Amino acid sequence: MNLLRLIRRALMAATAGVVAFMAGCTSTPTAPRATAPAADAPPSAAEQAAGPAPVVTVSRASTPRDYRRDAASHLYAQNAQRIYQGKLPPMLYAIGVLQVDVDGKGRVTKLNWMRAPTHAPEVIKEIERTVRQAAPYPIPARMGRVTYTDTWLWHKSGLFQLDTLTEGQL
Repeated sequence: MNLLRLIRRALMAATAGVVAFMAGCTSTPTAPRATAPAADAPPSAAEQAAGPAPVVTVSRASTPRDYRRDAASHLYAQNAQRIYQGKLPPMLYAIGVLQVDVDGKGRVTKLNWMRAPTHAPEVIKEIERTVRQAAPYPIPARMGRVTYTDTWLWHKSGLFQLDTLTEGQL
């Protein structure tokens, strides 16, 4: 009987540990809020140069295809003024297909052009700059790291849409 009771207690303790661990996995961490400085205290030079801290979100995507939507939404939020509104015209200035590697902290580790718009090298540079500048991306918590692919639809005005969130073409 003592052995049975000991096994039962060990199983209950193990179950409680697993439940506690899983409960930690289900909550979405939020960026810590900085306390506001006193009204009389001017911001330091370092605070002025750094600007606001980026807000890092967590993606619940379990596949690269699902993560692509989170990354596209993140890029749209970071570049709202550069998104082409409405349906794109039938003829675009450039179309590029880019693979992006994102690590477990949302940092871009590698870019790989599957189809580069070589006729428009300025677009290649601008897309790469835009992708890198938008980091950190949502953390791919379920995958650890991710490589996702998206198609960039570039209008001659410099505005763009991503195929994942496009409004279509006329």
